[in-house]
Amino acid sequence: MRNFRTFKKKENPPINEYIKADKVRLIDEDGKQLGVVDFSYALNKAKDASLDLVMVAPNAKPIVCKIMNYGKYRYEKQKKDQRNRKSQKIIKVKDCI
Repeated sequence: MRNFRTFKKKENPPINEYIKADKVRLIDEDGKQLGVVDFSYALNKAKDASLDLVMVAPNAKPIVCKIMNYGKYRYEKQKKDQRNRKSQKIIKVKDCI
């Protein structure tokens, strides 16, 4: 009999049309705040820049969205997580000695 590990699926933030809001606080690709705008304006601004609109803070009122390249963001986050896991393994081995 095999032991199967259950992995918790990491929730990805909603992007583009999957964001459900009328008004959003918008941050552009340079990090500048553009203020509270309509969702349609924010989505059009992201599409004009050929980037994605990503929900950053879902619990804020109104929610905070940022214009960014989502694929690049996920890739960099994955690499960072791998480096963190690797450094944790090294620390555990040194603690045992």
